[in-house]
Amino acid sequence: MKIKSLIAILAVGTTLFASCGAPKTEETASTSDKLKGEVKIDGSSTVYPISEAVAEEFRSVQPDVKVTVGLSGTGGGFKKFSRGETDINNASRHIKEDEGKACEANNIHYLELEVAYDGLSVVINPANDWVKDITVAELKKMWEPEAQGKITKWSQIRAGWPDTEFHLYGAGTESGTYDYFTEAIVGESHKSRGDYTASEDDNILVQGVAGDKNALGFFGYAYYEENKEKLKLVPVNDENEANGAGAILPSVETVKNKTYAPLSRALFVYVNSVAVDRPEVNEFVKFYLDNAGALTREVGFIPMSDEEYAAQKKKYEDFMSTHVKK
Repeated sequence: MKIKSLIAILAVGTTLFASCGAPKTEETASTSDKLKGEVKIDGSSTVYPISEAVAEEFRSVQPDVKVTVGLSGTGGGFKKFSRGETDINNASRHIKEDEGKACEANNIHYLELEVAYDGLSVVINPANDWVKDITVAELKKMWEPEAQGKITKWSQIRAGWPDTEFHLYGAGTESGTYDYFTEAIVGESHKSRGDYTASEDDNILVQGVAGDKNALGFFGYAYYEENKEKLKLVPVNDENEANGAGAILPSVETVKNKTYAPLSRALFVYVNSVAVDRPEVNEFVKFYLDNAGALTREVGFIPMSDEEYAAQKKKYEDFMSTHVKK
């Protein structure tokens, strides 16, 4: 499963998995186990490839369940989720207080489930031969709101870098990736300079950085992995860390042990308690947690441990027993 093929489907807006009439064999579910109905998912572009991969595999066991995977960004997805328009929201950050209140106002109870880890990747064009690493303070100097119209050249970031303009690429403002990056780097969520190339589609950001020698951008680790022949990954030095680890690249190990700081994060899905009362949604969520580890790895993200997935399954079982109608 490759992200390129997954992202290509975005041209038509959402991915629709419809009934395919799979032949009945001893290996397939019995007639009594077959489900019908629909599962509606929206939200984060970062979590999208994971949920897409799960939906594709779910189709093989439940071909009569239609699964729609949309892409509105974490914030845009929560708006739909809070209105009861979707069953599951992909999220690359925790739900915000105002989003939780919007759910409460519409009598929507939900459960947050962790499904994977990600390390936000800072990338440059391969032709850039001067940026060997970058500090959190330097990233802040580039991205903070006060930099707009004032901090525009590499030489203003570090002595010895060229006196040429840099061009920034990053997640759109409805993205959880934008919220996480700005909080970790600028110090306040949803605050940054506005004169950068923004997109909810990470593939567009990849193309932008790959075609611009003076570009610097950020997006999820999986998108770097899928396009690493076009990009150069920049080690990040969190000078505030007491361990003095120096400049660190994101990897499976550094994201899991959080030495890649402060840009390591968890990824989530949020499920609606009313939706999971429907058998097809309940089965999809259980299938998701059973298969997230393998499929997360397949699409380039970092899976949690077996123990961590077991804890999420227990969390979901407890949620079902207390919030879902019998």
